[in-house]
Amino acid sequence: MAGIFFLLLIDELTPHLHLGAANSEGPRARLSRTTMLALAVTIHNLPEGMSVGVVFAGNDFGLSLNAALAVSLGIAIQNIPEGAIISMPMFAEGNTRLKSFIIGSLSGVIEPIGSIAIIMLASVLGVALPYLLAFAAGAMMYVVIEELIPETAQGRHTNLSTIGFAVGFVMMMVMDVALG
Repeated sequence: MAGIFFLLLIDELTPHLHLGAANSEGPRARLSRTTMLALAVTIHNLPEGMSVGVVFAGNDFGLSLNAALAVSLGIAIQNIPEGAIISMPMFAEGNTRLKSFIIGSLSGVIEPIGSIAIIMLASVLGVALPYLLAFAAGAMMYVVIEELIPETAQGRHTNLSTIGFAVGFVMMMVMDVALG
């Protein structure tokens, strides 16, 4: 619940724009639509980075390296379409391909920062690592419930969203079994 409330607070305090929305959320700011769209994705990348940091730091506390690799690989795979979600609308709004690609890529830069911060604090946080993972999971749940589920039910091709979800789920289960 703390992760959900934290991301809700960040969502309220940060000016951002959701894909396909006409109006921004959060406090009023003189930011471009491109910047606010990138901020919307960047907001939820912090808990993803924390998750990766926790599982790698957990090696010292009994988590396997395979588990850490499975989590980081799963998050890395989903970052590819996530970057495209930023880049493609930016290009459609008139930005160059290079600028669109760079900003789409930079929207994920907070993930390694979150991972490194957790890994560096692991020796101090030791016992709290499971709680940090739960915090990150709550924050990621917020993103799924607030953003992804409503967006998958919009438009003409909702079956593609269902199929994409199923394929992603199967991939994660295969990696879980294969990597332990």
